[in-house]
Amino acid sequence: MPFTDEHSLRCRKDFPALSRTPQGLSLAYLDGPGGSQVPKVVIDALADFYATCNVNTHGNFWPSQEVDRRMAAARDALAAFLGAESASCISFGQNMTTLNYALSAAIGRTLKPGDDVLITQLDHEANRGPWLRLKERGMNLQEVRLLPTGQLDLSDLAAKITPRTKVFAVGASSNALGTVNDLRLARRLTQEVGALLVVDAVHYAPHFPLDAKSLGADFLLCSGYKFYGPHIGVLYSRPGALDRLPTDRLSVQDPAAPYRIETGTLNHAAIDALRAAVEYLATWGRGASLRERIVDAMTGISAYEHALAKFYHDSVLKLRGVKVWGPDFSHPARAPTVSITLDNMTAADAARALGKEGICVWDGHFYAARAVEVLGLNDRGGLLRTGVSMYSSREDIDRLLEGIAKLV
Repeated sequence: MPFTDEHSLRCRKDFPALSRTPQGLSLAYLDGPGGSQVPKVVIDALADFYATCNVNTHGNFWPSQEVDRRMAAARDALAAFLGAESASCISFGQNMTTLNYALSAAIGRTLKPGDDVLITQLDHEANRGPWLRLKERGMNLQEVRLLPTGQLDLSDLAAKITPRTKVFAVGASSNALGTVNDLRLARRLTQEVGALLVVDAVHYAPHFPLDAKSLGADFLLCSGYKFYGPHIGVLYSRPGALDRLPTDRLSVQDPAAPYRIETGTLNHAAIDALRAAVEYLATWGRGASLRERIVDAMTGISAYEHALAKFYHDSVLKLRGVKVWGPDFSHPARAPTVSITLDNMTAADAARALGKEGICVWDGHFYAARAVEVLGLNDRGGLLRTGVSMYSSREDIDRLLEGIAKLV
């Protein structure tokens, strides 16, 4: 189902934060890559959990049995959202970074000194730092080179995936530049040498329909607060992949997937609210199953966001004193995230000035610190980043463009 300007304006009514005017300012939330706003159904789900079944799991009484039911429903919903084979592929954690540290530690125990682990210069530190730590165990860490275009050097990628490579950790999309990486190529190259493919889909999941099964990733991670839910990390594991890993867990923990990597009592209320976020997204699509409605909705939302981000990209590109970083929008595989630098001021000064006008954009490196370093932007305070979400409007973008034009 197409997602139009009318649909976007209609969905804005579902997000309480968008109607607030703190300090008399009408806020333009263009900071989605740093975390999205949440619809009222998500807030209601969180409140309902605490009001009705705020107990632990696996008890022989109704409130506990209700928690068990809701946790199972959440795994089903996230399996549908990610295109997983089953709910047993879905693990939850505090956030993506925490899950990835646990995952990298477990995988590291299966490696031996001298094995190669490949990361990229484009990635968020959450998919670099946990793997870089394996150097302490004697593994060789290599990086895929980032080109000035904001894209990975695919010839460098092909050269660095060898029989010694045991893991390739790569982002599906860059949270700093909007680049969408060639995961099909990554899967083919890793399969040829028997390496694991670990995908950071944190910035991809809010903007595109995902099909983890078709993609063939061994592990894929994302964060609920980027797609209109609460702060919950989600790990997809290919069937059988998690069962073989020596994870950190208590002796009383269920050793089967998906529980094998889940430590302690989970944030059940937030997990239930994340289920509500997925079901909310599905209301914007058509289909007989939840999966079909999600794919239809995300396809429409993706096209809407791409068109609005392209308008901003092409418009800000025309302003003197502005440089736009990253790939252009000639291909639909481009996240609706646009980063710029201004010749006459730092990104922080620009973001501060825009913030006073109620325009919410981010400045800095956004934890993609290596990419900003490679592009030579550290001395300039990094990038000024704009992210389009399903509730972003043409009016928001017009306000941003007017604000930037005044600054330059």
